[in-house]
Amino acid sequence: MHVTCANHKVGSLPTSSCIFNFLYCRFPLPINLSPCLQVTTLDDRFLSTLNNMAQMKLKELQSHLQDVDVFENPKILLEQYPTTPHIAACMLHTIQSRFGDIEDRCIADLGCGCGILTIGSCMLGCGSCTGFDIDDDALAICDQNIKEYEIENVDLIQMDIKQCSESEGLDKFHNKFDTVIMNPPFGTKHNKGIDMIFLKLALYMAQGAVYSLHKTSTRGHIEKKAAEWGFKMEVVAELKFDLPATYKFHKQKSVDIEVDFIRFSKNVA
Repeated sequence: MHVTCANHKVGSLPTSSCIFNFLYCRFPLPINLSPCLQVTTLDDRFLSTLNNMAQMKLKELQSHLQDVDVFENPKILLEQYPTTPHIAACMLHTIQSRFGDIEDRCIADLGCGCGILTIGSCMLGCGSCTGFDIDDDALAICDQNIKEYEIENVDLIQMDIKQCSESEGLDKFHNKFDTVIMNPPFGTKHNKGIDMIFLKLALYMAQGAVYSLHKTSTRGHIEKKAAEWGFKMEVVAELKFDLPATYKFHKQKSVDIEVDFIRFSKNVA
């Protein structure tokens, strides 16, 4: 599959007079407009067409992401569960279509794993993307995926986020990225609190917004910590994360975990 970041922007709407008129009619019309140009109602079929266009673009992104290779031997200590093409596509499509935080932006993907969020960001026209992960095996798969998709505006950095702090050589990453996108470990088993370590570092690295997935059960704690750090959070969507049986100790074929898709932004004084 051939994907180029400059020309293949899945999230961008085609420029046309009908799209312009649709967007324009959502706002008050100038009184000097000719009456024949003042559209006050929208045909249901036209609205359906627009919705289908947006839906097709989401499906197109998800279809492209189906070909991203994932972990062959996931590591339980790193909580390596691949982000599904469906969730990745929904996250990225929402970030771009609702907030405009991907196209032409400098993106960081913390805990990039096999690179599905990195690759999807490039498909939506990001200016550049840097993927961070501790695992050299994951980075090798990510690098291979990037090569197969023929993407060139990606850097990969091996880094143990758990050992990092703002005083240990991270100044070069402070406010370096326009947007940080991540699906961090949830902090279960042997990694208690790792989700908050990821979040604090992401907020340190982003000059704009941070988008992240967190267990719904931790929402209150996360909101409290975000406020302490000077950030506001918005739950963009509540998701069901279908966790397949990945490790030997899993007894069920899959488990649905309630997850919040959250946007963090700096409080403006």
